[in-house]
Amino acid sequence: MLRLFVALRPPPAIRDLLTDAMDGIPLARWQDDEQLHLTLRFIGEVDRPQAEDVAAALAQVHAPAPAVQIAGVGAFDTRGRIDTLWADVTPHDTLAHLHRKVDQACVRAGLPPERRAYRPHITLARLSRSAGNMAEIDAWRAVHAGLASEPFMMEHLLLYQSHLGHGGASYEPVMRWPLNTDR
Repeated sequence: MLRLFVALRPPPAIRDLLTDAMDGIPLARWQDDEQLHLTLRFIGEVDRPQAEDVAAALAQVHAPAPAVQIAGVGAFDTRGRIDTLWADVTPHDTLAHLHRKVDQACVRAGLPPERRAYRPHITLARLSRSAGNMAEIDAWRAVHAGLASEPFMMEHLLLYQSHLGHGGASYEPVMRWPLNTDR
């Protein structure tokens, strides 16, 4: 079985900006450069024939490369405990449009439609129960609330394979398709 997801990869200067914000919370599992991406659609585990169907459907996605920017930070929680820190990517409507196209391609390939609400973001850190306390998390969020970038484009749609290990996940790009950069 292959564990897959579809994403966009920010350019090196944006990844550097994000990496510079990754500190200040003890025991946080900060993402490394290879992990920085914006997920469009998590696929999960599929067999090789279905993965090939997904790749063929994604190859048919025609959309403009989104022009976006980093606009602050946020956090996700599970049952009241913050477990993920992320950078916000705007405008949301541009990314939501591309998310819908990718989701439709996945449905054409036989996957169920995405049911979760889509929230464009780039994960910066995962927090275990022992990572940081609320005061440290709140301080990090306050320091980085103004994290921002100039507009940038993410010009390729990527299909990634996720490999789970003891130290977390590693991501391997397996297919890449250009998005339309004509404006």
